[in-house]
Amino acid sequence: MPTATPTPFAPDFTWGAATSAYQIEGAPSADGKGPSIWDDFSHRPEKIAGNDTGDTACDHYHRWRDDIALMRRIGLRAYRFSIAWARVLPEGDGRVNDAGLAFYSRLVDGLLDAGIQPWVTLYHWDLPLALHRRGGWLNHESVDWFGRYAAAVARALGDRVKHWITLNEPQCSIGLGLDRGIHAPGDRLSRAGVLRAWHHQLMAHGLAVRSLREHCRGPVQVGLASTGRERIPETNTPADIEAARAAYFEVTAEKGVDSVPLALDPVYRGRYPEAAHAVFGRDMPGIRPGDMELISEKLDFIGYNSYSGERVRAGADGRPVLVPPPRGRARGTLSWLNREDDCLYWAARFQTERYPGLPFVITENGYCGTDWIALDGGVHDAPRIDFTKRYLRGLARAAAEGVPVAGYFHWSLLDNFEWSEGYQPRFGLIHVDFDAQTRLLKDSALWFAGIIRSNGAALFD
Repeated sequence: MPTATPTPFAPDFTWGAATSAYQIEGAPSADGKGPSIWDDFSHRPEKIAGNDTGDTACDHYHRWRDDIALMRRIGLRAYRFSIAWARVLPEGDGRVNDAGLAFYSRLVDGLLDAGIQPWVTLYHWDLPLALHRRGGWLNHESVDWFGRYAAAVARALGDRVKHWITLNEPQCSIGLGLDRGIHAPGDRLSRAGVLRAWHHQLMAHGLAVRSLREHCRGPVQVGLASTGRERIPETNTPADIEAARAAYFEVTAEKGVDSVPLALDPVYRGRYPEAAHAVFGRDMPGIRPGDMELISEKLDFIGYNSYSGERVRAGADGRPVLVPPPRGRARGTLSWLNREDDCLYWAARFQTERYPGLPFVITENGYCGTDWIALDGGVHDAPRIDFTKRYLRGLARAAAEGVPVAGYFHWSLLDNFEWSEGYQPRFGLIHVDFDAQTRLLKDSALWFAGIIRSNGAALFD
């Protein structure tokens, strides 16, 4: 009898896929939903490639039952999705829209009936437009707005949802939306303004943690999904490893809010890194008594979205030096998505060494291509399979070395609205015809089903 391939992943390892509300739901005004900053931004001329919008996207609002059936075919153990804040609170605060909450309640019930754990993200970039017009994240009141929103969702879903993520990638919602202005709401704030909005969003995260723990029934697992660009040692020498670590956690004016420890140190250590005060000086936000205690409310796992990275070596003085990338290096159809096989390994290792004591969950990882249905009727996305296999082998290596990796969510379940890039880049395990709204499992979905069934052992076949 052949011996089963061993797997380093724990028997209760979470295998899932992820989406976000604006990218898949459509139905922007159905059942009393209010507008979000993305509803507004995507309708501005020339802001989105092809002048696309998320008005229909994958029409998941009406097709969620079919989508759950496809999740079952893949064998997902968990599904990470976000709540559209303005679907629950059309004005962002005040009146609760029961019909909006009822949609998510039906979705949660459908997932649980299918044996799939719901992992709910409270904020995936779609701030209610009414709150943006009141100052958005620049307004200190945004902390309380978010706390009350979290409480409303927790009261409605907290009897069944046991896994929560407060924010998705504050680096993007603040950096791309309020600094560079290429995402909603499209603003270009001063550095002081960007950092003030950043501080408020981290405080909002902390208040949401408190709201979830107060209003959910029974114990819950709460985390935050951060992101960054990994720094990978060119060799496994101690010098290169330390150089990569230093580069990964450095704070620079050039990186701004993309500096990894600017989010993670306050959340997991209760303070901004000293380098932030040196680099940003008077632009750093004013910190009131209790702010850092709020931001550093205890979490249950480290959530992290990982896609790309750069290789680093130690220079003659030991300081980190970026290694020039090879010409024509492997990448997806988006310029920022280059393939570096060891991303998940070093992200998991570096973060759990700096912030020990918590399990580590990859809350997003994936590959974008220009997938199409072949003449034989299938979607043969071999690059996605190869990309994901390489990255997951790195995560398996971390698990084998004792790093407490606890879960992996593929981005994305469905081809979807890819923000300012429109519909051309396809990240999904499931192909979506955006005109006919038909779905088709890609080869990668069938491959991922085998990975899940084997709890990762098939990565080494």
